[in-house]
Amino acid sequence: MDLLSATDWLRHRPGFTYPLAVAFVGLTFLLRLAASDTLSGFPFLSFLPAILLASFIGGAGPGLVAAILAAFIVQQFFVEPHNIFWPVSAGQWVGLSTYLINAAIIVGLMEMIIIAHERQSRLRSELNSFNTRLEETVVQRTAELRHEMEENAAAQAQVRQLQKMETIGQLTGGVAHDFNNMLAIIIGNLDLAQRRLSGSEDPRLLYSIQNAKDGAQRAAVLTARLLAFSRQQPLAPEVIDLNKLVGGMSELLRRTLGEQIRIETVLAGGLWPSFADLSQLENAILNLAVNARDAMPGGGNLTVETANTELDERYSRMHSEVEAGQYVMVSITDTGTGMSPDVIDRAFDPFYTTKGPGKGTGLGLSQVYGYIKQSGGHIKIYSEIDRGTTVKIYLPRHVGVTDARLGAAGAQPIPQGSVNDTILVVEDDEHVRTMTAESLHELGYTVLQAASGIEALLLLEENPAVDLIFTDIVMPQMSGRQLADVVQQKWPTIRILYTTGYTRNAIVHNGVLDHGVSLLAKPFSLEQLAHKIRELLNVPARAGDERT
Repeated sequence: MDLLSATDWLRHRPGFTYPLAVAFVGLTFLLRLAASDTLSGFPFLSFLPAILLASFIGGAGPGLVAAILAAFIVQQFFVEPHNIFWPVSAGQWVGLSTYLINAAIIVGLMEMIIIAHERQSRLRSELNSFNTRLEETVVQRTAELRHEMEENAAAQAQVRQLQKMETIGQLTGGVAHDFNNMLAIIIGNLDLAQRRLSGSEDPRLLYSIQNAKDGAQRAAVLTARLLAFSRQQPLAPEVIDLNKLVGGMSELLRRTLGEQIRIETVLAGGLWPSFADLSQLENAILNLAVNARDAMPGGGNLTVETANTELDERYSRMHSEVEAGQYVMVSITDTGTGMSPDVIDRAFDPFYTTKGPGKGTGLGLSQVYGYIKQSGGHIKIYSEIDRGTTVKIYLPRHVGVTDARLGAAGAQPIPQGSVNDTILVVEDDEHVRTMTAESLHELGYTVLQAASGIEALLLLEENPAVDLIFTDIVMPQMSGRQLADVVQQKWPTIRILYTTGYTRNAIVHNGVLDHGVSLLAKPFSLEQLAHKIRELLNVPARAGDERT
């Protein structure tokens, strides 16, 4: 294609290409005459390179001219009797016909190559033009938005920002789904590799695999945080160890807040577990930390503290929305400019902000407030002008068995499956499907695989003794939820476990998972998969219940 590009200028100048075609034939004629003592027979064959060059330089027109001219010269000078254009014998007709067929094939192939090259060049040019127009449009629109934000009221700017974030969430949802699929493959295969290694291997190999897993898990967390800032996340409460959560976020906070902010964590011993949505709580802490940073433009100290506390009846009477009881507290304290009582009173109001136009949506604290209230908790601001601010989050204490994933690493063994339990894996991504099936095989289950909801229904007709369906939600033709609806009607005892990197509200409404729905978000580890599968299979199925 580079040689084609280099000769484009000549190809578009017929005044050069046709004379060149004649020249190629003439040069071949002279070479043939010069080599007449050496070459004998097959005179047409000598002129095929000239036809090839003429077609390459000029396309079909010059190529046909070269082919016809070469045929005339061969008939006139190299085929006996000479000076007769038409063949006089059957053999000569066969030779001429074979030559013309080969010449037509050469000209046709070169014309197709040239057409494909011109189409590629045109598409490349259109793509470059589109990219240029897109960049100009983006620059122009950005300038217009900036001008509007400076001229319009703060409330209007905040509404536009909210709409923009919703659009970003819709556009990035599909990308996040694919990215989470890739992370699921990486994490799943690392889990399998780590599980299949015996104790005799070099410990450095196990250490390297663990480092790779940690990196993949951090990438998954970053993807979840990105989506949390651009769209509504479904609330999926779980048992949380706040000390581990805060400790794990320390590095993220340092990178986010910058070197001017000194971060200190004070973690309480014997901290009670809490029950809330992990990703949303992470986002709430990060949001409050960013607000604290903005309140310290010249730098300062940020302290994140955890503690067990009890809000008594007296506190409950002073705050009618608070239920008295035991809570797990996490507080974020800064040494910034502080807030006045009037600002504190309105801090949680939607679209309220003390920042300048274009510097804040006024939705951060209201989102945190809504999440904490939805989780049955409480949030309180304490602040003094020029002395700093403390925001305290209270989450209800969880009474019961702590989830093994949030306990000490390796505190509970990974539950094994049984060949008597049959699991149908439905996933349109072949690599994710294969990795999931291998993981379930490794755990000891009998596994069936389907690439779509329709294929899954056909398998169920042949194998109705399936105990659980592990299905992706976002699939072409038939979604995971549509598949589950059909299965619950025909095989009501089969349990359903969903997985996805992006829900698209298929099983989520008003930001909360539908009742009776089980979801294992991508990417998941072998341990998470084992516990979730075992949890569902250990619970007796009821007709019409998807068992979450």
